Amino acid sequence: MRVRETFPYETGEAEHVWVPMPDGSRLSGRLWRPRSAVAEPVPAVLEAIPYRHRDLTAVRDSIHHPYLAGHGYACLRVDLRGSGDSDGVLLDEYTEQEHRDVEATLGWLAEQPWCTGRTGMMGISWGAFAGLQVAARRPPSLGAVVIASFTDDRYADDMHYMGGCLLSDNLAESGTMFAYSTLPPDPAVVGERWREMWHERLDAAEPWILKWLAHQRRDDYWRRASVCEDYSAVQVPVFASSGWADGYSNAVFRALEHLDVPRKGLIGPWSHKYPHLGQPGPAIGYLQEVVRWFDRWLRDDDNGADDGPMLTTWMQDSVPPSTAYEERPGRWVGEPGWPSPHVTPVARPLAPHRIGEPGDDVAEHELGLQSPLSVGQFAGKWASYNAPPDLPYDQREEDGGSLVFDTGPLRERCEILGAPVVELDIAADRPVAMVAARLSDVAPDGRATRVSYGLLNLTRRDGDDPRPVEPGRRYRVRLQLNGVAQTFPPGHRIRLSLSSSYWPLAWPAPEPAELSVQTGASRLVLPVRRGAEPDDGPVRPFEDPEGAAPISTTQLEPGESAWNVTRDLIGYRSALEIVKDGGVLRHDDIDLTVAQRVVERYESIAEDFTSPRGDVVWSVSFCRGEWETRTVSRTVLSCTPSTFEVYAELDAFEGDHRVFSRTWERSLPRDCL
Repeated sequence: MRVRETFPYETGEAEHVWVPMPDGSRLSGRLWRPRSAVAEPVPAVLEAIPYRHRDLTAVRDSIHHPYLAGHGYACLRVDLRGSGDSDGVLLDEYTEQEHRDVEATLGWLAEQPWCTGRTGMMGISWGAFAGLQVAARRPPSLGAVVIASFTDDRYADDMHYMGGCLLSDNLAESGTMFAYSTLPPDPAVVGERWREMWHERLDAAEPWILKWLAHQRRDDYWRRASVCEDYSAVQVPVFASSGWADGYSNAVFRALEHLDVPRKGLIGPWSHKYPHLGQPGPAIGYLQEVVRWFDRWLRDDDNGADDGPMLTTWMQDSVPPSTAYEERPGRWVGEPGWPSPHVTPVARPLAPHRIGEPGDDVAEHELGLQSPLSVGQFAGKWASYNAPPDLPYDQREEDGGSLVFDTGPLRERCEILGAPVVELDIAADRPVAMVAARLSDVAPDGRATRVSYGLLNLTRRDGDDPRPVEPGRRYRVRLQLNGVAQTFPPGHRIRLSLSSSYWPLAWPAPEPAELSVQTGASRLVLPVRRGAEPDDGPVRPFEDPEGAAPISTTQLEPGESAWNVTRDLIGYRSALEIVKDGGVLRHDDIDLTVAQRVVERYESIAEDFTSPRGDVVWSVSFCRGEWETRTVSRTVLSCTPSTFEVYAELDAFEGDHRVFSRTWERSLPRDCL
């Protein structure tokens, strides 16, 4: 990323501002705006998230908010109620209270003398959720949103559940928020009441996974704040982006298809990162695009931001399998709308261990499948955070426990764009069973690179409300894989792999199920993109990525990243351990030292489907002079055939003195899961 040193507007920064709420509480924020805004008011842009603007996101915030301010916007980065230095407690995501607070913050911004009364929202992940969800509430000042890595469906397409299967990221994210929601405010900001505020958070804390496991089917808990329930509620222009290595790319397609407002979609090769910081590369000049979008809709500049393709995507070329990439080769392609006239669904029947040609007449044949629990250890993360090595590795070992179908060597290049679909005529011998489908690019030397995947809990075969499978009965099911843009070159093969487990990416069924798949009646439907490069656009070239200069930090101790798969061939215990350690970092401007370390461990024993266990441990410490705090939180999820078992610990320290300690043990019934 290129650091930009000069901007059209000279800016100033308020390191800390209090935003008053209607109930008397205050939210903590940091504000950047043009110095001339007092005399010449400007539109305001809000990012509202719970990740601590003063320290944990301070470097990222310093790159893009001063950049937007330098282009004529007042930018407020605010911590949600109960996080950072804001008042209150944080007990869950996307609550009614959170949305009311964001609406109040937008109203406060619009009333400031340096604001024109027009506001926008931007963000990635939680901040993007907030932008789209609040847009659906139609606050009067909000005129546009820019969102990255988001979803419109909190149940079916978030880190909690996928195809009715429980994702391990449900546990991982619960561990993250269990840690973040129990961190102390900074006494340099809130003064002597910091300890009282901290203990209010500690006393109110509860592992978030308890809420999420209490809602194992789509109900009002998930419907609330899921914009897919009523797309027409959004009445402002939307610029939506994500990355193919992220877990949230599907929502970009749905937003373009269902929203009825000016909208643009952008999907690159990136992980869960802003596109100007995008990894794998190429990163792009995303902040320039953000400025253009806000200029168009908050300043009424006729700058062409709404011209050109509705959807711009990175068409990925074939690559060997790897758990990390610096760059993904490919090219930008543009689509005039979504669904695109360039994309045609092409159905290929499944024959025994073969993907037939379109129109082939394939006889019905029954194929059996019962996968070992080890299938899935090389699946990578549900959403890559570019914390190598978190991308899927060579799929051949996974394919050894799967039912595999291959095309012949391709005679010509094949491009797909969108969501592949697998239609299966399938039966299971247990009342609860799952099927995972993986699409891979197989090189002539046999190496298999996963292109996309999808999951389906067969009890959710007719929708989100579960009904047990009748053992032995054949069902017609539709399994949609994640959307993707991928080129398969001549000489390569396309592979579909089916498995009856995919641990630890998804929690296994209560007992091993044997599946039977009928060929002939089952098929793979690929979204084939046709047309040569002249029909791709026109795609306006992106500028190089740039941003403001990041704040000064000093790495006092190095961090650590590890992804270890182990197998004990005596006790038959398999484990995946993920270590993400940020080391010790000093924020030079506020003389604050921060250390973060998280360890995730997922294990199981042989084919014992009651043995899967996930364990997430977080440790976060802050130090400035004599002020030293540390929290250690742990969340463990295990199971029986009929229950999920949750165990959690929370300890808080001042220096070496433990000032808080609590444990939780809870059993929750499995609901066809």
